[in-house]
Amino acid sequence: MSTNRLKELEQQARLLEMAPSKEPSIVDDIVEFTVQWIQSLPKEKSFYRDEDLKNLKGLKGFSEEGEGLAALLSEFNEEVLVPGINGGSGGHMGYIPGGGIYASALGDYLAAATNKYVGVYYAAPGAVKLENQLIKWMCNLVGLPESTSGGNLTSGGSMASLIAMVAARELSGVKAKDFERCAIYYTQHAHHSSTKAIINAGLKEAKIRHVPMDEKFRMKPLELQKMIEEDKERGLIPLMIMASAGTTDVGAVDPLDAIGEIANAHNIWYNVDAAYGGFFTLTEYGKKKLKGIEKADSVVIDPHKGLFLPFGSGAILVRDQKQLYNSQHLPANYMQDTMSNQGELSPADLSPELTKHFRGVRMWLPLRLLGIKPFRAALEEKLELARYFYQEVQKIPAIKVGPDPELSVFYFHFQPDGRDANLVTKQLLDEIHKDGRVFLSSTTIDGTFYIRVAILCFRTHLKHVQLALDIIREITSRITKSR
Repeated sequence: MSTNRLKELEQQARLLEMAPSKEPSIVDDIVEFTVQWIQSLPKEKSFYRDEDLKNLKGLKGFSEEGEGLAALLSEFNEEVLVPGINGGSGGHMGYIPGGGIYASALGDYLAAATNKYVGVYYAAPGAVKLENQLIKWMCNLVGLPESTSGGNLTSGGSMASLIAMVAARELSGVKAKDFERCAIYYTQHAHHSSTKAIINAGLKEAKIRHVPMDEKFRMKPLELQKMIEEDKERGLIPLMIMASAGTTDVGAVDPLDAIGEIANAHNIWYNVDAAYGGFFTLTEYGKKKLKGIEKADSVVIDPHKGLFLPFGSGAILVRDQKQLYNSQHLPANYMQDTMSNQGELSPADLSPELTKHFRGVRMWLPLRLLGIKPFRAALEEKLELARYFYQEVQKIPAIKVGPDPELSVFYFHFQPDGRDANLVTKQLLDEIHKDGRVFLSSTTIDGTFYIRVAILCFRTHLKHVQLALDIIREITSRITKSR
């Protein structure tokens, strides 16, 4: 190949180098677009159904030549941001969202622009130290021992649960031929990522033991104890107990302390799914409610929930980080240089991910920039908002509520006299979605259709709860009168 051709290709390739000094307007325009979007949130709906959007054209394809930014941002807004649930809206009270604080976006900008490879200590010792500092802070938050604990920042609770499952499997020493004799214990209200972790860890043939629950959907420790003892007598291998610190469906918190005692007595790996509820330990109420989480062998926790970070921010915390290393470390010839400098355990040796985003910056920057105080205040606010909503919604005629919220999730249904509760509750939810100013979700428990309230977006405040109550009052009144 001639040098002229190489120079020609270089000129074309240099278009990828969009240095801010050369293209200041692009950076400014994107920041301005983002700021305007955030400022518009109070005026925008929280949910747009597909049938309510008549101007969607679909995303355009890719071409050889580039396009202008203004047109791209307009298309991005209309085709991507508007349809569906507005995850940044304070009216989003249907699922357990994060909200995506702006300081985290700035952290992601730093991480992506500098593009540090944070998989191994040798390549980025400072970056690995930053992420390990965050992990140690979270371990301390849930009470895991300072000297041995560790973990890994993950894409979310699903990957964290898988890592915990593999660590438990490897520590147990069971072979593939014994998988069908393994027993794993959790309730029917455990997050379905737990089941996916079992499948992805190759344990699909294991015996799943759904432990009975009390009237608030919390695991019964005595029933757990009984099941373990019976399984041992049958020659089964109790492999893992999976407790919940805030179930997704109803927000239930299992009796973590009592379950931890049972796990310890039988030498069974104890995993606590605190993806949703873990960061409530920043509050005094949360510390008391989650007492016993410190007895866990592993804790799943999601900063993209309780710390309001962008989606893709999870973590697995373990009592003994050597268990992660033993279950995940695998050397490679081309990585031999990295063995010369191992000041701290590398993320690539603690999870299935070899190449990973430098996701720690999105958490580190807001914690350092803003301090912990506003996060604690926001969590306390969400707890109080859930209690207020729960109390006030009961004052609306024909609304029947479930158990009082242990954290910030509860459910209710609509049952006017003589009507099918499932049908009218579905009608109520459909009308709420059609209105769109707030978003609530649904679930079905024991054949009954319920509307779920999940308050965790950092932008959700009293005015949003009061708006939701007003909407429910208006719609239920209209449905009742329409008979």
